[in-house]
Amino acid sequence: MTAPDYGDAFAAWRSGAGEAWRDYTRHAFVEELRAGTLPQASYLHYLRQDYVFLIHFARAWALAAAKAETLDEMAAASATVHALVHVEMPLHVETCARQGIDRATLEATAEAPGNLAYTRYVLEAGYSGDFLDLMAALAPCVLGYGEIGLSLRGNDGPYADWCAVYGGEDYQALCRDVGALIDGALRRRLSAEWKTLPRAKTLQERFNTATRLEVGFWGMALAPAAP
Repeated sequence: MTAPDYGDAFAAWRSGAGEAWRDYTRHAFVEELRAGTLPQASYLHYLRQDYVFLIHFARAWALAAAKAETLDEMAAASATVHALVHVEMPLHVETCARQGIDRATLEATAEAPGNLAYTRYVLEAGYSGDFLDLMAALAPCVLGYGEIGLSLRGNDGPYADWCAVYGGEDYQALCRDVGALIDGALRRRLSAEWKTLPRAKTLQERFNTATRLEVGFWGMALAPAAP
């Protein structure tokens, strides 16, 4: 899969994640989504868990706005919160509603262990670390979904709506904006030579851990829904 251009940091971190990145972006869940063979029950199980995930993810981006050093950083973080709340989450609500899962039931979804581990890791990165730690932990989800969405662009199978959201220009523009936000934050705090500094290793580790947790999330999504 060709890497999309979401900036220098994404390219470096994506490469540094190695096979874990391929395990994430070419996971069996993604391939079954692409082929249209993903069982509807698995898709709805994923949507319910992802809805809970996005609640915490939006909180993490709100935390990024609080940890921002510039107005541009604050604006970018708040725009991402807006996209999560007004684009991604409504897609989940609408799709589940068509399958008889109302919003109250959706919001009452019990968090799976893999979901819990991932969301709390990202939030902990923000609470105990700085803006850069949080960006490195958030990046695999935002930018990985962008890469997956591009690979699924034009898909007309049963999951075309999902593919259209993440492959669409609005989401792709968000990914480019987030990539630029990360690049600017690194230069501002560490310098243009940030890749040569010791801090680069810890940020790569943050990115790698979040990528592995994404792999685990897909695996959880393929598991049968709890009764």
